[in-house]
Amino acid sequence: TRRSSDLYIVDTHHKYVEKTIPALKAYLQKLEHVHGDRHPELFEIRRLFFEAADALTIHMKKEELILFPYIKAMEEAQKSHFPLSKPHFGHIENPIHMMEDDHAGEGERFRIISELSHGYTPPKDGCQTYRVAFAMLEEFEYDLHTHIHLENNILFPKALEAFELLNS
Repeated sequence: TRRSSDLYIVDTHHKYVEKTIPALKAYLQKLEHVHGDRHPELFEIRRLFFEAADALTIHMKKEELILFPYIKAMEEAQKSHFPLSKPHFGHIENPIHMMEDDHAGEGERFRIISELSHGYTPPKDGCQTYRVAFAMLEEFEYDLHTHIHLENNILFPKALEAFELLNS
């Protein structure tokens, strides 16, 4: 059976984010504590990542509790030819635009983290924790861009199309 895009995103990307945040937070706190005096950019990297972690946690819950269930309901309504009631958020463009704004904000936040970390390159005096933390940050950003691409360029356009079909 075909898995819907939203389930794939939750099972793959949301679970990755949830699983990775605690370890990255711990590594970044340790780096800041041990190396912050010689590498003050670590304070800003840690702050930005903690902000991203909080924002992404809230963002994913909004998707999982509001937007994705409605997308799933639209899929079911299309299959069963059953009418679907109007969502409380009005047009589906409303939550989609909110999610896209969040995506843009996180993309920018990680652009700054990448810049501060010189493209996730640890300094010459960087220990193993430094190398692991920066590799994890780089992987996290890559996953985030993949996740955002799937939503912005595949799931959301399909959801908009389905909404228009169901409400025409």
